[in-house]
Amino acid sequence: MGRHVYRPGRLRRGVLLGGVLVLAATAVALRDREAAPAVRVPAATPPEDRPLYVDPTGAAAAQVRAYERAGRTAEAAIVRRIAGQPVATWFTDSRPDTVHRAARLVATADRAGKVPVLVLYNIPYRDCSGHSAGGARDAPSYRRWVASMAAALRGRSALVVLEPDAVAHAVTGCLGRGPAAERFALLAGAIETLAALPGVRVYLDAGNPTWVPADRMAPALLRAGAQRARGFALNVANFETTEDNLTYGARLSRLLGGSPFVIDTSRNGNGPARRGTGDRHWCNPPGRRLGHPPTLRTGHPSVDAYLWVKRPGESDGACRPGAPPAGQWYPAYALALAG
Repeated sequence: MGRHVYRPGRLRRGVLLGGVLVLAATAVALRDREAAPAVRVPAATPPEDRPLYVDPTGAAAAQVRAYERAGRTAEAAIVRRIAGQPVATWFTDSRPDTVHRAARLVATADRAGKVPVLVLYNIPYRDCSGHSAGGARDAPSYRRWVASMAAALRGRSALVVLEPDAVAHAVTGCLGRGPAAERFALLAGAIETLAALPGVRVYLDAGNPTWVPADRMAPALLRAGAQRARGFALNVANFETTEDNLTYGARLSRLLGGSPFVIDTSRNGNGPARRGTGDRHWCNPPGRRLGHPPTLRTGHPSVDAYLWVKRPGESDGACRPGAPPAGQWYPAYALALAG
């Protein structure tokens, strides 16, 4: 997998669990929900007094420098609207350098007195064979990777978005019964490991407003250990409006006993593209714009942050002529988003 290869949180029709399987899964989820205590927001070193970290080595910053060297000052000014904002850094494979990169990132941010945003995206059977298929080889490999990443974060402050789409895929049935049960256990273990770090706030991904209804998502999140996380994340790599995410998030928060959440606003400035056939409404759709700048001051008591989780200007997949694979820098799309 590439350095930032990840799927773009598309809206899937999915293959819904059928008949007895739906009833069985629902019963287990509801049982777990009833048994789960009210959501407890773990204590953490509050990041509110530390600004979010802007990585000066990202692809957008490199593109600005390239445009400036070529004398393309207008394009450089446009892409600087991305490069100057704090965006998440994705960790997508089990190579040793991935853990080392995480350690360097949080150490650098800590020295600057700032808080980085990390995305952990390495769950086995990732993306259900979609554009960003991959992930850890098996469950033991994933547990070892999470433990290594936790060791890299120990003693530092960070916001962590955990496994985009993982819960939603388990709910919609593309994994099958056995792998879905294993996934819930892996997510719960990851949350337990990461939430034990005092300065780390973990947000378990919860899809977006148009994917899984809140009354189905809430018990699945609880089964995945959401009650031990700081909260949940919405709209990762998607385009749904902030208003729609606030509405959906508020309902999901109530079902979870008041859990806070974060919203990916990186590309939702114009809302979603009109749905068409295949990938065209989610994969590098034209006419989209940057959304609300990242901030820890949202004005909503249940919303911890607006974040740019998807890195604006990185591709959703090779789904259009000239588009690179998922996660690779796509200069034309960056200019379109920020122009």
